[in-house]
Amino acid sequence: MDLGLKTETFGGDDQSWLDSAHGQDAAISVTIVPGAGGGFTSGTHYPVGHLPSGTKLGKITASGKYGLYDDTATDGRQTLVGFLLTAQKIGSNDVVGPLLVHGRINEAALPFTVDANGKADVAGRIQFI
Repeated sequence: MDLGLKTETFGGDDQSWLDSAHGQDAAISVTIVPGAGGGFTSGTHYPVGHLPSGTKLGKITASGKYGLYDDTATDGRQTLVGFLLTAQKIGSNDVVGPLLVHGRINEAALPFTVDANGKADVAGRIQFI
């Protein structure tokens, strides 16, 4: 087991979707399931090898892990719970990342659109500007 510090850099993280610093200090750590198991398509959701910050996430009921929010899903991901705070490199294994669960969001700058049902899911915790 390698317990050494590993640093990795990949491009700039566009966080222009964050309208304020409010809530960033209270992000929670979540495990994200890559690929189809989490509802992601590599060419659409992480074409350059990482999920962008601002990716909308839902919680998969059976595993307690997280995947792409999709209002038509039936595995728990149909309920929006928050947004990925920082970009995360995606491979074939699960990845841990910070989830923004409350704050102010510049909706027009999100990498993926959020439907009315998703907005209702987070009403009172996330304000869309």
